[in-house]
Amino acid sequence: MSDSDRTPLWRPKNPSNSRMYRFMQAAAARYGVTMDSYDDLHRWSVTATEDFWRLAWDECGVIASEQGERAVADKDKLPGAKYFPDAKLNFAENLLRPRADGDAIIFWGEDQVKRRIGYRDMLAQVSRLQQALKTMGVKKGDRVAGFLPNMPETVIAMLAATSLGAVWSSCSPDFGVQGVLDRFGQIEPKVMIIANGYYYGGKSFDCLDKTRTIAADLNGLGHVICVPYIEGEADLSGLPGARMWDDVLADYHASDIEYVQVRFNDPLYIMYSSGTTGKPKCIIHGVGGTLLQHLKEHMLHCDENPGDRVFYFTTCGWMMWNWLVSALASEATLLLYDGSPFHPSGDILFDFADAEGMTHFGTSAKWLDAASKAGIAPAQSHELRNVRLMMSTGSPLAPQGFDYVYERIKTDLQLVSISGGTDILACFVGGNPLSPVWRGEIQGPMLAMDVRVFDDDGQAVTGNQGELVCINSFPSMPLGFWDDEDGRKYHAAYFDVYENIWRHGDWVEITDHGGFVIYGRSDATLNPGGVRIGTAEIYRQVEQLEEILEGLVIGQRWDHDTRVVLFVRLREGAVLDDELAGRIKKIIRIGASPRHVPEKIIVVDDIPRTLSGKITELAVTDVVHGRSVKNKSALANPEALDLFRNLPELQA
Repeated sequence: MSDSDRTPLWRPKNPSNSRMYRFMQAAAARYGVTMDSYDDLHRWSVTATEDFWRLAWDECGVIASEQGERAVADKDKLPGAKYFPDAKLNFAENLLRPRADGDAIIFWGEDQVKRRIGYRDMLAQVSRLQQALKTMGVKKGDRVAGFLPNMPETVIAMLAATSLGAVWSSCSPDFGVQGVLDRFGQIEPKVMIIANGYYYGGKSFDCLDKTRTIAADLNGLGHVICVPYIEGEADLSGLPGARMWDDVLADYHASDIEYVQVRFNDPLYIMYSSGTTGKPKCIIHGVGGTLLQHLKEHMLHCDENPGDRVFYFTTCGWMMWNWLVSALASEATLLLYDGSPFHPSGDILFDFADAEGMTHFGTSAKWLDAASKAGIAPAQSHELRNVRLMMSTGSPLAPQGFDYVYERIKTDLQLVSISGGTDILACFVGGNPLSPVWRGEIQGPMLAMDVRVFDDDGQAVTGNQGELVCINSFPSMPLGFWDDEDGRKYHAAYFDVYENIWRHGDWVEITDHGGFVIYGRSDATLNPGGVRIGTAEIYRQVEQLEEILEGLVIGQRWDHDTRVVLFVRLREGAVLDDELAGRIKKIIRIGASPRHVPEKIIVVDDIPRTLSGKITELAVTDVVHGRSVKNKSALANPEALDLFRNLPELQA
C-alpha cells in the first residue's frame, strides 16, 4: 500500500467557511439536530428528507410565486413521488436572479473566437429573444431545440425558451443527420436554433446543408434562427421561417422579462439516452426537480459563490452542459469552451483557466488520461492560482488519474470525481467540502441520495462489488419518457430488477472510507468462470502503459464459458509484440487479478463511441457475436465497428 493510499490526497483547510458547513448549522438551528461531519449531515438528509429539501429551498434561495405546504407527495413511491407538488416557479428566473453587472459568460471557441457577455447584456438578449419566440407562437409546453455549439447564444436561447415555460432540448452540431432526427424527430420542436457552423481542430465545418435535411423531416417546425459563428455568408434557403439571430433580435427592444410561472413538476428539459439499442429514449426532466438538485450540487457540494468562474468541458449533447449553465443561479460566471481541447495545443484549457481566473475546472477522466500521456504538466507552465476544485466524470477516474492531477496539475486543489447521469440530470455520488479526498475514490453519496450497493441477492454490502442503487425518492427523478403513456418503458429502465428501488446500472464498491469506486456498467461486466468483473478494473491497469492510448474490453462466449478479450489502440510507432503483450498481462494480473487477464489482446485503429464520447462495449460485443447493432446513428464513428467484425484472432 502506497503512502497516498494510507493518507488523504487532500483535506479541507477551512471547512467552516463553506456553504455546506453553514447549511449544516442552519439545519441544527431549525431542527435541533446535532451534526459534526458530512456523514452526520448525509444521514440526516436521507432520514428527514422533507426537512432537508425545505431547508435546501430556503438556504439556496429558490425564487417562486408559490411554494405550497407539501414538500413531497407519495414520498416512498419510486416512481411516483412528487416533490413540492403545489409550488409554482420559473427556471430561467432562478438563473437570472438579480446581481451586479459584470461577466456572466466568457466564451472561447478554440483560438478562433473570444467573447464576453455581461449580465445586463445577457438579460437584454434573453428579453428580446423571448419576445421573438412569443411572436413565433411559442408557449408553455412547446419544444424549442438547439442544434448548437457550446456558445453564449445557446445559454441565452435556453433561458428565453424556459422563461416562457417552453421545453428545451439540444444536440451538438457534430451529430449526424440521423442522430439528430432520432432525437428531435420524436419531440417535434416548434422552433430550432442553429449555428451556421462550428470549429474543431482549427478547421471550420458548415452545418447548414445537414440542417436543411434535418428540418425537412421535422414535423411542426415553423421557424429556424441561425447564429453566425464561422466566417462566411449563411445560406438559409430551404429552412422554414429562417432568419439570422441578429435580425430576429433587432425587431425587439429589451424590457422586463415576463417569467411564466409553471408547476414544480412541469417539463423543463428533454434529454436523450445513448440510443445504441434503438432510438434514444427521450427523458423528460422537471423544472423544480432539476433546479433544486442543481442548486444543491453547485452551492453546497461545489461550494460555489457569487463571482466564482465555473467551467466544464462539454458539448450541448451531454448532460453536463445542462448542469453547467445552472451555475448562473450561484451568481457565478460561466466559462464556455467549444472545439477540440487539444487545439492549438494541449495547454489550451489551462490557458483558459489562467486567463479568466477559473475557480472550478470540470473535465472527463478520458481527457485527464490523454493529457497525462501527452506529457502536459501545467504545474510547471501555468499558475492556476484560482482553481480550487477540479471535477471529473464521463467514465471512472483511475487512481493514476488522481496521481496525475496532484503531481502535475496542482497540489492543493480538491479533486472531485462525480457520477450520476442523464437519467437523473444530477449526481448520485460525488464530492463535498467537508471530507478528505482519497486516491481512486469518489468522496461519497450526495446529500438526500440514499445510495447503496446491492449484491446478487439484493442485500446491501460494503467492501464488495455490486449494483449501485438508490432506495429513496429524489426531486430529479424523470417525469417520464416521451411517448410512454403508461410508464412501462420508464419502469423497465430503472425499476425492473428491484421493485420501488432505483437501479442505476453501475457496478461499484463502497470503500472503508465510505467512498465509492466505479468499475463500469453492470450490463457490460465480464463473467469468466462465473465471477463478475468490472471493465474499468482492466482499463485502470492497461492505460497506465505509455504505448496504449486506450482500450476496450468485452467478454466473448467461448467453449461454454466467457473469455476476456482486450482491444487496444496504440500510440504511433508502438507495436504489440510478445514483450508488450506480456507487460499488459502482468500489470493486469498484479493490479487486478489473474481472472482479469485477457485471453486475447488485439490491436485496432479506432474504438467506437457514442455521440457523447463514451466507448460502447455493448455494440462491439454484438458485432463480435454476429448480432446486428440496432442503431448505428447513435455512434459518432459507426464505421469503427467494422474493425471488430469477423476477426480471425477470435475464431480460435
